Amino acid sequence: MQVLKFGGSSVANAVNISKVIAIVAKAVQKEPVILVVSALGGVTDQLIGIGAKAAAGDESYKDQIKELEVKHLEAVRGLLPIQNQSATLSWVKQQLNELERICDGIFLLGELSARIQDRLVSYGELLSSYIITAALKELNTQPIWTDSRKLISTNDFYGNASVQFEKTNQQILSFLQSNPSSLYVAPGFIAANEKGYTTTLGRGGSDYTGAIFAAATHATALEIWTDVTGMMTADQRLVQNPRPIEAISYEEAMELSHFGAKIIYPPTIQPVMKKNIPVWVKNTFEPEAAGTVIQQHAVANSDVVRGISSINRIALLCLEGSGMIGIPGFSKRLFEVLALNRINVILITQSSSEYSICVAINETDAHTAQQAIDAFFAYEIENGKVNPVSVETGLSIVAVVGEQMKSLPGISGRMFGGLGRNGINVRAIAQGSSEKNISAVIAASDVKKAINVLHEDFFETTYKQLNVFIAGAGNVGGKLLSQLNQQLQYLKDHMRLQIQVVGIANSRRAILDDAGINLNNWKLVLDESPELNIHEFVEAIIEKNLRNSVFVDVTANEVVASVYGTLLAKSVAVVACNKIACSSAYENYKKLKSLARTYNTRFLFETNVGAGLPIIGTLNDLTRSGDKITRIQAVLSGTLNFVFNHYDGTIPFAQVVKRAQDEGYTEPDPRLDLGGTDVMRKIMILAREAGETMEMDQISNESFLPASCFEGTVADFYAEMEKQEDHFKKLYASAHANHAKLKFVAEYYNGAAKVGLQEIPAHSDFYHLYGKDNLVLFYTERYPEQPLVIKGAGAGAEVTASGVFADIIRVA
Repeated sequence: MQVLKFGGSSVANAVNISKVIAIVAKAVQKEPVILVVSALGGVTDQLIGIGAKAAAGDESYKDQIKELEVKHLEAVRGLLPIQNQSATLSWVKQQLNELERICDGIFLLGELSARIQDRLVSYGELLSSYIITAALKELNTQPIWTDSRKLISTNDFYGNASVQFEKTNQQILSFLQSNPSSLYVAPGFIAANEKGYTTTLGRGGSDYTGAIFAAATHATALEIWTDVTGMMTADQRLVQNPRPIEAISYEEAMELSHFGAKIIYPPTIQPVMKKNIPVWVKNTFEPEAAGTVIQQHAVANSDVVRGISSINRIALLCLEGSGMIGIPGFSKRLFEVLALNRINVILITQSSSEYSICVAINETDAHTAQQAIDAFFAYEIENGKVNPVSVETGLSIVAVVGEQMKSLPGISGRMFGGLGRNGINVRAIAQGSSEKNISAVIAASDVKKAINVLHEDFFETTYKQLNVFIAGAGNVGGKLLSQLNQQLQYLKDHMRLQIQVVGIANSRRAILDDAGINLNNWKLVLDESPELNIHEFVEAIIEKNLRNSVFVDVTANEVVASVYGTLLAKSVAVVACNKIACSSAYENYKKLKSLARTYNTRFLFETNVGAGLPIIGTLNDLTRSGDKITRIQAVLSGTLNFVFNHYDGTIPFAQVVKRAQDEGYTEPDPRLDLGGTDVMRKIMILAREAGETMEMDQISNESFLPASCFEGTVADFYAEMEKQEDHFKKLYASAHANHAKLKFVAEYYNGAAKVGLQEIPAHSDFYHLYGKDNLVLFYTERYPEQPLVIKGAGAGAEVTASGVFADIIRVA
């Protein structure tokens, strides 16, 4: 004997039922079959709604019954030839008339008891199973239809009744012996108590019905047919690329189903596990696919974790107080009061000090539980021994399950490390004594992110995905996107890293796409995208709550820099080309660094100094390894170096500056470069990274620009430079006469910093510095006389973009 159970999606309509009939007809050729079916798709919910409307005095329940009638009559007409329809149509109408009479009674009384609701919802399975039996008769299989209520006996707990297995097994075997056949059809979900009243086995109870029949008959297999190809490593509605599970043990399947895996109803496993009957989970719409087998022992594979699951709408109840310490019986009393109120406990955790005990329950039971517990412990609460029970809602549980986790170190670390790196706060933790399950209570809003983080850590060994949001789509931003597009496949092939750009914003508009933005035509899409300011862009990043999120700022905008703290506090890594944040007040700089540490994320800004040169990274390596910076000398402005390398008095100074701006070497306002402000920011950032507490007003600036150049607009600036050409010629002539070159030098020494234009003699390291190059000399305790030298291009969109790119990779 084999038992086949088909769910609501498999029997949703005549077309789907035809697929079911084909599968059953093939199975019958091998050995006898007991076919268990659910109600047609959506019918149980409709019946619950009909009962609720009738009880509320809403006469529209009659219209919904008519809709049910149409649905079932259409199924009959779609499955049976016209000449064989009348008997089945008549039976269906008879059942629906009976249903309407019950609802009329509910309407008149204005009351719907649990017993009557079980009777009401039973019509779904009764109708579907009878119609499918009639359709099977057309294949000359001679199926026998039976009412499961006559075979499965339960207690009086309506809605989720407990099966009386000894009596049930006898009734099933007796029926089969008295009615020999190769095919039996039975409605799932429904049963009856000692008085013959209809009971139900809980939502999803049709799976359980199949298991009851399989265990009673010692079936060779139980097949659960649904609309997915077996069990998956995670919910495919939450994870893009879940993997099918070929084989899983009974215990693993129970753990996964208990913690929210919807493929199989949790109680289903118990009856078949006792009889060692394999359970196959298969897809009605892909019958040839292998599916998943649930059996005594699953074959070990390379996956330490078998699957990841979650339960939503959870409440956490905490009972705590000093009066609990060392006093036996508190836990017993807590669980006793919950049991008396029929409240199921999903997860338990208790502090080792015995000061508190927390339990996770369904959110719908939270109010009842709170009132019951506070009443039960009223004496202790009144005397200050315990506090009133605290209730936290809006939670979910995520669980990783696998037999191979047992006694293997590091699994919990990987799980909580991954959650922590993504800013997912864990409210409670539980690990079963069998070590097959590690569960964590988290905010419901973090479930999708958590499942994806865990799935990536435990299953997606091929690559790690970064979700990147870029603010700034100008010169540097455009070069960065081009470089990313060029290297995406290389990073995936050689570094197991998938960088997915999911957001691009300019000063007015933004693109947002969780699936990844096509980097071949992003400009066109951005031009047609809706208007969105930076604060709305940040709100969207936080709301999306994607794993491994990185915010990249390639602007020079103060408002954009102001959002870093908000993002870091949500564990979104920040990569900043923008120097404003790190050169702002020291307290703000310190706060941002602290937020990154507190929320276990990265705040990287290598391109703040020297574009793509590894200046900050090298400085950090020196200090982290125990070295101490004693002095820094540097030419830090690629712009100023470019300008003074190209100015010899033959071409006006203003034209050389304009050329530097046109080639992308200056800030949008060149006065920030030429006035020394940009260099001041850079040396201050280096001093701060070396451990110095420094503000901008502590830096000495020997400016070479006449004060009049700082007045008015950028256009006024260029006009004034033309007027001041003699001033610039004198600077050049003086250096030339001394066989020197003009360089704008920054220096940090003995806690102080200064910047200014200097005449550099030929023996200096700075003399042979050409084009837009930067040069940094680090004098340290380990490099006291011969400094550590970093030299290279310190300006330009391409090199700046490559530095930002490198920081993005560092985040991974």
